Amino acid sequence: MKHFLLLIMCASITSTHLFAQTPTAEESNPKRTKYMQGYPPPADKRINARDGSFFEFPALRYSVCHMREFMPTIGVERLNRTPVHCFEYNIDPNIDNLTFTPTGSNDTLTFAESLPINYTDGILILHRGKIIYERYFGELTPERVHAVMSVTKSLTGTLASVLAAEGIIDTAKLVAYYIPELANSGFGDATVRQVMDMTTAIKYSEDYTDPEAEVWKFSAAGNAMIEHPEGTPQGYYDYLPQIVKDGEHGDIFGYRTVNSDVLGWIIARSSGMTVAELMQKVFWSRMGMELDGYYQVDALGTPFAGGGFNAGLRDLARFGEMIRLGGSWRGVQIIPEEAVKDITEGGSAAPFARSTYAKGLPGWSYRNMWWKSNNEDGAFMARGVHGQAIYIDPAAEMVLVRLASSDKASNTLLDPMSLPAYQAVADYLLGK
Repeated sequence: MKHFLLLIMCASITSTHLFAQTPTAEESNPKRTKYMQGYPPPADKRINARDGSFFEFPALRYSVCHMREFMPTIGVERLNRTPVHCFEYNIDPNIDNLTFTPTGSNDTLTFAESLPINYTDGILILHRGKIIYERYFGELTPERVHAVMSVTKSLTGTLASVLAAEGIIDTAKLVAYYIPELANSGFGDATVRQVMDMTTAIKYSEDYTDPEAEVWKFSAAGNAMIEHPEGTPQGYYDYLPQIVKDGEHGDIFGYRTVNSDVLGWIIARSSGMTVAELMQKVFWSRMGMELDGYYQVDALGTPFAGGGFNAGLRDLARFGEMIRLGGSWRGVQIIPEEAVKDITEGGSAAPFARSTYAKGLPGWSYRNMWWKSNNEDGAFMARGVHGQAIYIDPAAEMVLVRLASSDKASNTLLDPMSLPAYQAVADYLLGK
């Protein structure tokens, strides 16, 4: 069960073996392991959501492209309202041979060598809106969607930024103004802004090594595949009022998935639409997406706003490019430019600097559920467990999307290789 629950967030886990990988990407390739293959599959190849086996490595490498087969979902459809907006290609053969040194290592790797080490399922790089690099591995194909894990949070934060720019949400108001059910919870006297920037002070642990940590209770409440005894929370929203305050809001950054689901609730109440419905209305039905996306939902049909979205690689690239261009896509202003500026320019690094995340990401900050590097390029990103990323480098005019199924959940373990690789590509493109 715990491996299933890992999909919702980025754990803060450390290891002295940053890049030890067993089994290898080739050994764990779903085409080789043959999970869920057969009519019916043999007993040793069956995985499911009820016992969490579908989210154990290496079964994870299969399930990330088949989430809808394991749990209930709600669609985010393209609706055929617009033709597919096809990308132009300008493939750059030099990308594979770019070299970089992982943080804390003396070894030099090529970009191509890093992909199997990170169990990359798909990676796409845009430069000035054209595809210069595109690869698919394992179970992912151009026709399949992939779980994006906590990249979902950044999509939720973007929706909230749009509603704020349109005056539908006032980020200075207290959570209790929008969600009276949370008035007596730890969120009640927090502002919407503090929720969006994850500076709420709440008693909520995401320590996976602690069986009593609140993360397990929240995840159990949202798991539609298990029975919920009477008197226990019945869904995500039923759990959130139980969270209590611990400290002063606004003082310190604390990455907690429940903030995203509180924000998803605020979005629903203020707009009259779930995050899935709003995602479809604002983005998926208007941007010439190729594939329908979908959200995992709890037993009440509530979309998991903190980590339940699934989408295609190219469609995520379309979304990232739209953000890079200030909310514009193919000559149409999809969302207010003000919403994007608030993501890229707002916020303070002080609460982040006081957090445990500052050690691995010095100088970074967090705004509207996006991670900001504050480097010379102004790079910022959406990120999720097991290697998911939308990395946007404005100076290099680059959008990089990676989908993966690494045996390591935490970005703390993946960043030493991933971030230098992304920067190597950006530096190369800055010279073109």
